[in-house]
Amino acid sequence: MTKFSALSLLANAFSGHRNWPEQWPDKEPKPAYDVIVVGAGGHGLACAYYLAKEHGIRNVAVIDKGWLGGGNTGRNTTIIRSNYLYDESAKLYDHALDLWDGLSQELNYNVMYSQRGVMMLAHTTGDVQSFKRHIHANRLNGVDNAWLTPEEAKAYCPPLSIDPRARYPILGAALQRRAGTARHDAVAWGYARAATKLGVDIIQNCPVTAIRRGPDGAVTGVETARGFIAAKKVAVSAAGHTSVVMESAGVRLPLESFPLQALVSEPVKPVIPCVVMSNTVHAYISQSDKGELVIGSGTDQYTSYSQRGGLPLIEHTVAAICEIFPLFNRMRMLRKWGGIVDVTPDRSAILGKTPVTGLYVNCGWGTGGFKATPGAGHTLAWTVARDEPHAANAPFTLERFTTGRLIDEAAAAAVAH
Repeated sequence: MTKFSALSLLANAFSGHRNWPEQWPDKEPKPAYDVIVVGAGGHGLACAYYLAKEHGIRNVAVIDKGWLGGGNTGRNTTIIRSNYLYDESAKLYDHALDLWDGLSQELNYNVMYSQRGVMMLAHTTGDVQSFKRHIHANRLNGVDNAWLTPEEAKAYCPPLSIDPRARYPILGAALQRRAGTARHDAVAWGYARAATKLGVDIIQNCPVTAIRRGPDGAVTGVETARGFIAAKKVAVSAAGHTSVVMESAGVRLPLESFPLQALVSEPVKPVIPCVVMSNTVHAYISQSDKGELVIGSGTDQYTSYSQRGGLPLIEHTVAAICEIFPLFNRMRMLRKWGGIVDVTPDRSAILGKTPVTGLYVNCGWGTGGFKATPGAGHTLAWTVARDEPHAANAPFTLERFTTGRLIDEAAAAAVAH
């Protein structure tokens, strides 16, 4: 596989870029693997990559019912941050943020990680108190976060309206400067390319219909549309469809799946220099490198496996964006879409072992899955390889829902679930 470099780009330029090799082959499944990862999104591909690179487990298959990165990885708004409230969350998300820092160099693939900063707006006295609490908690955990006055917020993001007569007046903002965005597709492609180079098989358009267990209750493999594939370890990272896959193994999860919508505008010249989020109005906005305004909303109010969502929620979100950024009132929206997010009762992920020997799960990320991609994949790979949790994911067990040691991050999720 060709290593990307200035020299390889120059050499291929002379051939009209017609001689680039295949970035990752679409493999036919072998009869058996050491590990099967269900779900070829960012999390699943990252898990396979770290299994191969850091743990020497290369007889790995990543299986997806559709195409690589065609689920939530390709349907999110690309925001990366680690300013979560509780110690456990801050540690896990900051672990991911540390991995984001050098990911392009790690994968030899430009994931377009941009530390442009994420600003979270406070519209009420309650917001002010909540965000200042977050800031103090983050600083205790070594996570950067700072309080801005309305004037400082506007200086950081000039299109912002701080008119005190507005329906959503801005009383201040919390800013994590180290946060930002990345190119979602490039993250999946980069991990796929790097994992394939290390010997991982990527099997697309091959639905997993069931997880099989032996007489002793341990995992024996998976049933797929192409037949049975044996494996002693199976890691499920299937986002909104995780509960369906896990149910086939007799494991019930405390998950609900909701549509989460987003939309983009027509492209314009650079106008918004950071990510701006508003929990109160359930809206967030940034600008892509193509110039489009990328806008996200809250989850729909009903459970569904639809990837479309309802129009009223989009109308509410766009109205709120126009209140906060009057400059955008006449912008045209080009398209909208939805993803299927899996939500736990405490709005935190489940990442680790299950009661079934050889079966591991990575789910429940809600609206925070993309930002956790490297950290989720890295800690899941550690857990699968060693059959014990990494320090960062140790608190995110399935058992916490019976012991009561919950990690309630509803307020820090930036959009209410």
